[in-house]
Amino acid sequence: MSHSSLSLVTNPSTLCLLPASDPPYKLLQSHPSLKLLSKCNNMESFKQVHSQIIKNGLHNTQYVLSKLVEFCAIRPFADFSYALLIFDTIEEPNLIIWNTIIRGYSMSNSPVLAVEFYVTMLLSGVEPNHYTFPFLLKSCTKMLAIYEGKQVHGHVLKFGFNCDVYVHTSLINFYAQIGELGYARLVFDTSSHRDAVSFTALITGYTSRGFMDDARKLFDKIPVRDVVCWNSIIAGYAKRGQFEEALAFFQKMVEANVTPDESTMVTALSVCAQLGSLEMGNWIRSWIEEHGFGSNVRLLNALVDMYSKCGELKTARSLFESIHNKDSVSWNVMIGGYTHMSCYKEALNTFRQMQKTSHEPNDVTFLNVLPACAHLGALHIGRWIHSYIDRNTQKFTNASLWTSLIDMYAKCGDIEAAQEVFNGMKPKTLTSWNAIISGKAMHGNAHGALELFTEMVSEGFKPDDITFVGVLSACNHAGLVDLGRQLFSSMIQYYSISPKLQHFGCIIDLLGRAGLFDEAEDLIRSMEMKPDGVIWASLLSSCRLHNNIELGEYVTEQLLKLEPGNHGAHVLLSNIYAGAGKWDDVARIRTKLNDMGITKVPGCTSIEVDSVVHEFVVSDRSHPRSREINEMLEETERLLALEGHVPDTSEVLYDINEELKEDVLCQHSERLAIAFGLISTKPGTTIRIVKNLRVCGNCHSAIKIISKIYKREIIARDRNRFHHFRDGSCSCMDYW
Repeated sequence: MSHSSLSLVTNPSTLCLLPASDPPYKLLQSHPSLKLLSKCNNMESFKQVHSQIIKNGLHNTQYVLSKLVEFCAIRPFADFSYALLIFDTIEEPNLIIWNTIIRGYSMSNSPVLAVEFYVTMLLSGVEPNHYTFPFLLKSCTKMLAIYEGKQVHGHVLKFGFNCDVYVHTSLINFYAQIGELGYARLVFDTSSHRDAVSFTALITGYTSRGFMDDARKLFDKIPVRDVVCWNSIIAGYAKRGQFEEALAFFQKMVEANVTPDESTMVTALSVCAQLGSLEMGNWIRSWIEEHGFGSNVRLLNALVDMYSKCGELKTARSLFESIHNKDSVSWNVMIGGYTHMSCYKEALNTFRQMQKTSHEPNDVTFLNVLPACAHLGALHIGRWIHSYIDRNTQKFTNASLWTSLIDMYAKCGDIEAAQEVFNGMKPKTLTSWNAIISGKAMHGNAHGALELFTEMVSEGFKPDDITFVGVLSACNHAGLVDLGRQLFSSMIQYYSISPKLQHFGCIIDLLGRAGLFDEAEDLIRSMEMKPDGVIWASLLSSCRLHNNIELGEYVTEQLLKLEPGNHGAHVLLSNIYAGAGKWDDVARIRTKLNDMGITKVPGCTSIEVDSVVHEFVVSDRSHPRSREINEMLEETERLLALEGHVPDTSEVLYDINEELKEDVLCQHSERLAIAFGLISTKPGTTIRIVKNLRVCGNCHSAIKIISKIYKREIIARDRNRFHHFRDGSCSCMDYW
């Protein structure tokens, strides 16, 4: 709508007096029909009462008409169009009725119509009062109508309501919410009526724009601070991620004997969740129960979220189960809590339970579930979610959801589906580009990742630090040393991005795996920040790959200085010694680990069959179909031998006889998962597995042959990357 069509009438001389008063209100208020009206809770019963009012001749009184219009315009279950029909029958509606319609429009999905209606009111000769302008300013705020809002401000001045406290606060709130903080401050400073509400309106404006220092200074000037003032400043710090400050203000509020309300507690619990402040969270829970809010669903949801993110999942689950009238938020915070704490199977199980209820999943649900699908390789559930989103496209407009789908498909091994989702995104975002580039890198398609990078830049997107983690990873997975060096240099020199530990980690791992240890060490010495455990661990892995014992010992020493409790360093060094046949050194380290009470992290592999995720550990016998799995293992071992496969027992890091070593190798978790996949899926279908550790060399060579023997594509995701096994070969070209 053009500004001219909303131009406001400003000539007060055209206004006329209101009609004569109705009969005494007390007589009307006590009428049985109006008492029935107050009890209506739907339009059907309202229309029956309306008919009764017409029969009794009350429909010609302004008071009763105002009540009828108010019911239809304001009640959430009512019919605003019916209010307009009633309004059109009124010959000379009074100001209360005009204000009610304006208020109704301000609450609707078309707040612009409130301003249009105000223009009509002025043209009808009816003068506004101090109740009119807050509704108009609320409408302008909702549609961010700066021009119309300033016109309304002009009318406030013309009609002399600039000193009214409610109008004054509405003006401050309008300017603050649309970002015109200078105007908001001017209105505030020129007013002689500064109450807690006007202070809070301006503070909210400052906090929403990140001007926390200004908000704090203003807060300190409030003569009497009510709960709303405190909520505004606490929420402001929380939204800016300044959780310590938010919690400090909450504590000051309690010390000032200001009673918190529901909003205070929800914000405070959210802050506790972010900080992991279990002690304060427990105190808030006690306060909630002591003050009779123990059945408040919103507070219970916040408690579930707090306990989940503080790692108290049993307490969170107990609270969750105690909620009798769970809503969608209840399910979302419980699912999200499991995902946040990496309890992915529990997250999916809770999601399945939610599906059996009447609660429909929303974008928050899926943003919590999709990472769980990605981690476990639960492709079927991920596909169901994608299908659900496609069927309800209008409900799901969050671009992050599509990026999560890309990430899920990529991490579940279906990079083609990830590419299809990406291709269908309109408009694309930088995070979606980053997701597909990282996905290509994980799958070893370095050239595809780099082509996407070039396309992204040509379309005007400026790469960020996450983009370069993706492209450097692509070079790392493919062993593209020269190109990796060039990209690392261009990130710094051309894009002015300061390398972070992740970037150094990628390039140092690339150099180390290529055996360029001198260059890797030089790069470590040139870093402005100290290398973290990930960098030293990746270099130690390269030492193991190249049997570099001397450097391996030095790197282990550096890693243990940084992370004394990192038993993985001992294990990697033990592996280096074992690879060189230095069993005395292996025994020394193993004894040290045993004395420390540390055991090696067991290999664990998951596989999804018929939407159920099955997990296996090395030499697992717990699965219900364990006997059939072992029979399949024996069959594959026999067929592997016929194909000439000789187990590489050098990767079994114990000084035991060769026959026992071969038994250990065939019992690795990935071999058990593949055997289960072979007996549980139709011939010719793809088998997808996810392992928590790096696939060992022996299993890698065995799986290549298994893919050929059984004519199956086997897609395996390990800690480092994806392997696509087809017809006896792997997409990684034996470089991983």
